[in-house]
Amino acid sequence: MTAEEWRIAGFTLRMAAMSTLLILPPGLLLGWLLARRNWPGKSLVETLVTLPIVMPPVATGLLLLQTFGRRRALGKLLDRLGIDVVFTWKAVVIAMMVMSMPLLLRAARTAFEEINPRLEQIAETLGASPMRVFFTITLPLARRGVAGGVVLAFARGIGEFGATILVAGDIPGRTRTIALTIYERVQLGHDTSAYRMVALSAIIAFAALWISEMLLRPRRRV
Repeated sequence: MTAEEWRIAGFTLRMAAMSTLLILPPGLLLGWLLARRNWPGKSLVETLVTLPIVMPPVATGLLLLQTFGRRRALGKLLDRLGIDVVFTWKAVVIAMMVMSMPLLLRAARTAFEEINPRLEQIAETLGASPMRVFFTITLPLARRGVAGGVVLAFARGIGEFGATILVAGDIPGRTRTIALTIYERVQLGHDTSAYRMVALSAIIAFAALWISEMLLRPRRRV
């Protein structure tokens, strides 16, 4: 691989790692709320967060472009604060966050649902606060499922293309990721470079899926 391809790979990995870290706190909170609480609009919220899985990624990208565009309220506010989002690395992170959040959310919710609520109730009767119960009982017991969701979300971020190209563009040295590079190389007829990036993507995807499978696989009872 060339120096440029390594830089693109490094940039993609950094953006995916950042997006995964940013969605982790809200993903855990929402996953816990969906698993443990009943509240008005619960199904609607879950549907909206999960929607990017079934929508065309370019449609999601268009919605993000409209949301953060300078003609929109949020875009105008960010512009006044001197924060550029569209066609910057920040847009890459946002696109990855939106597209990978459903995977983390589903894994976290499933992991929390598999925990016996009586264990949490016993801790509460012994005087533990809800926060302490979550971090000492709930989260440790759900750690394997949550970790699997984190790995899948990270891998999904690396492979993101449709939403990214609309809200971030394909700007060399600024927003170009592995997926965008493959598309650009194919368009230019640079097949050798494209296949190198495809091979790198396949290695990362295989490793992520293998790790996720190891984490999510049920433990054998002795």
